[in-house]
Amino acid sequence: MAYQPQRLRFGTFIAPFHPVEENPTLALERDMQLIQHLEQLDYDEAWVGEHHSAGYEIISSPELFIATVAERTRRIRLGTGVNSLTYHHPLILAGRIAQLDHQTRGRVMFGVGPGQLPSDAFMQGIPVSEQRRMMSESLEAMVALLNGETVTRKTDWFTLNDARLQVLPYQQPSVEMAVAAAISPSGAVQAGTHGLGMLSVAASSPEGFKQLANHWNICEQTAAKHGKTVSRDNWRVVVPMHIAETREQALRDLSYGMLDLLRYMEKLAGKYHQYGDVKTVEQAVEIWTSAGLATFGVALIGTPDDAIAHIRKLQEQSGGFGCMLQLAHNCADFAATKKSYELFARYVAPEFQGSNRNRRASLDWVSDNSERFIGAHMEGIKKAFEDYQPN
Repeated sequence: MAYQPQRLRFGTFIAPFHPVEENPTLALERDMQLIQHLEQLDYDEAWVGEHHSAGYEIISSPELFIATVAERTRRIRLGTGVNSLTYHHPLILAGRIAQLDHQTRGRVMFGVGPGQLPSDAFMQGIPVSEQRRMMSESLEAMVALLNGETVTRKTDWFTLNDARLQVLPYQQPSVEMAVAAAISPSGAVQAGTHGLGMLSVAASSPEGFKQLANHWNICEQTAAKHGKTVSRDNWRVVVPMHIAETREQALRDLSYGMLDLLRYMEKLAGKYHQYGDVKTVEQAVEIWTSAGLATFGVALIGTPDDAIAHIRKLQEQSGGFGCMLQLAHNCADFAATKKSYELFARYVAPEFQGSNRNRRASLDWVSDNSERFIGAHMEGIKKAFEDYQPN
């Protein structure tokens, strides 16, 4: 039996993906408006990425983005999805996150990873082969700093001398943190080592899906080894998804930007891409819904019922998790994108949050007793006529 949280949470994971032909100012504004829309639809979380090259994923500072969105929203939680720890001095980044936690009154979630795009690392002279090791060193220091400890440590890329945060996070004992995990076990190991949440960005890729349960086992075992505890409630999985009233409409919606996304993935991989000679939207969609694209894997394109079935499959495969994040892919136009999130909020989320359990029970009870109720109602009307005394 898979773990079932009392209330499965839902949100979005904004890389973001924006074609290079688009106005970047308006693209960023649209991302902010999307999060405002999601709050109105009662979504729980929004995560925002950090990238510095390739021209498509254009948010370089998720903290700056979150600071603005926090002023436009009241409830939805906002995460860095993720900060690339190898690009920052741990004291400086920890201080920014702690400050942001105060500015948002504790709505910040701090997602961490080594850095996704090799081109980002190359521009900074960071060996890609060393990024996981560097992330581990930074994460150890940052967990201690955000917990209020004083840290002295010297590595080949940062130095801390009696370092401490002058202002601790708003959340106590610390800001909520989550480690990105893809295919390799390194993310699960880091999450378990420090007792942090896990952010499975490749949950829908064929290999990532296969590794879900194994990753959680590694996380739990590593946590026990280090005297920590982890909770499935803090495990988030990312799913590429777009839904509409019909599967045919959902597929039509993707004609807006599906080829743009595929071309971006081709350019990232260069001669190493394995997508073949794709010329049509239909071919691109076939790849995305079968073999999948890059890190985020296979997409669910269909109806609310298809989305419900897909989530149940993920729950069964993983053993259960606390939150599902839809990948913000921008393959449909903004109106269709917002409609997809709305359909999900109206018809999918309630299936996993118990929202309608008593409503259905109440309707069934009324139906089962309708003869008694309607009979009494008719008797009341009859009596009213009988008691009526005209002047």
